[in-house]
Amino acid sequence: MVADVTILIVAYESAQHWAQLKAALAAQSLRPARILVLENGSQTGKLTPADMPDGIELVVSDTNLGFAGGNNRLAAMADTRWLVLLNPDAFPKPDWLEQLMAATRRYPHASLFGSTQRAAGHEGVLDGAGDVWHITGIPYRGAYGREMASPPDGEIFAPCAAAMMIRRDVFEDLSGFDEDYFCYVEDVDLGARARLAGHTAIHVQNAVVDHVGYGSSGRRSVFATYHGTRNRLWTYVKTMPFPLLVLTLPLHGAMTLALWASAARFGHFALFGRALKDAFKGLPGLWSKRRAVQSARKVTAADFARMLAYSPLDLLTRRPLVRPVDARAPQTRH
Repeated sequence: MVADVTILIVAYESAQHWAQLKAALAAQSLRPARILVLENGSQTGKLTPADMPDGIELVVSDTNLGFAGGNNRLAAMADTRWLVLLNPDAFPKPDWLEQLMAATRRYPHASLFGSTQRAAGHEGVLDGAGDVWHITGIPYRGAYGREMASPPDGEIFAPCAAAMMIRRDVFEDLSGFDEDYFCYVEDVDLGARARLAGHTAIHVQNAVVDHVGYGSSGRRSVFATYHGTRNRLWTYVKTMPFPLLVLTLPLHGAMTLALWASAARFGHFALFGRALKDAFKGLPGLWSKRRAVQSARKVTAADFARMLAYSPLDLLTRRPLVRPVDARAPQTRH
């Protein structure tokens, strides 16, 4: 059996994970139509054609296109109905792809599907169960670092791009990832734009990957702090509907200041400030993107507000937000 799926893998400084990932892909109970791997300008340990078994196609970029640009490049090569994004340090269980495809039959109205991400090397700890956007405008990965069972299938704000599936036509309609982001928060931005356009995202409990996480950058690295801070503000300004933008701006400002103070504990106070400065410098160009996103919006501000998390404890504990699937959800255009 071959699924109408292309798996996209953007690899940067990821050669140490390749043998394990290659074995996990070979063990899949359902084969994808294509697997595309981008060697994304790594400085050491580059993947080469000799590393690719039959059925896996290698694309080489001499420069680092970022996660956003790298996936856009691979997606442009695909011709299948579904795109599956998989991080090079996310190792899927043998029935992972089969479970994702089975979910498309259970939830035919949905366009995006997310996986249960388990923390590799930490028994019983989750790495993620869908992205959550809090009313303060701060996104987080649901269940990150929590010792708990994966939530059952349900509707989420957006899937984490470490292991997600999206209809190719939807990805193209959204113009893919925003390449100005380069890396980090681009999946929340894509998910927010998809939800604004009326698409539904589903968490699939039994589609499981073991995810190392921050495999090429480090969680509290300069790179992660800078891009996460800048891109978080851009996503808030670009995608939050105007009534909610006005109402939540004081909350977002307060949370940003709190995060800035927290960054000082890790020696990133000046770095956080530079990221905010660059985010504000990009606002004039971002405003034209906002107009395009909001003009294409198919849900009301009230509907969008119902997709958000509200409890302060949710933010502090990274509680996943997985709601029962509404069987009456409207069909999105195909």
